[in-house]
Amino acid sequence: MATHKSAEKRSRQNEKRRVRNVSIKSKVKTYIKSIITAVESKDGETARDALKKAIPVIAKAGAKGVYHQKTASRQISRLTRKVNVEFAG
Repeated sequence: MATHKSAEKRSRQNEKRRVRNVSIKSKVKTYIKSIITAVESKDGETARDALKKAIPVIAKAGAKGVYHQKTASRQISRLTRKVNVEFAG
């Protein structure tokens, strides 16, 4: 338990950020799963729509520091490549 006032504040801030980060990570994982499910079911239209919706969410998570920026970029790149390879043309 924190004994200093500043440590108590830091503890409150960390808890708020943890809850927010868990929510954002969950949202990102849901978007990723929807893309992978669409790719596995060979549904190109749904996969492209899901990718279009997921890219800004993943990029924003990287920009806000929930994920490292390069991790977010790597996820976007891999998902885009997966959709493009599967549904080329």
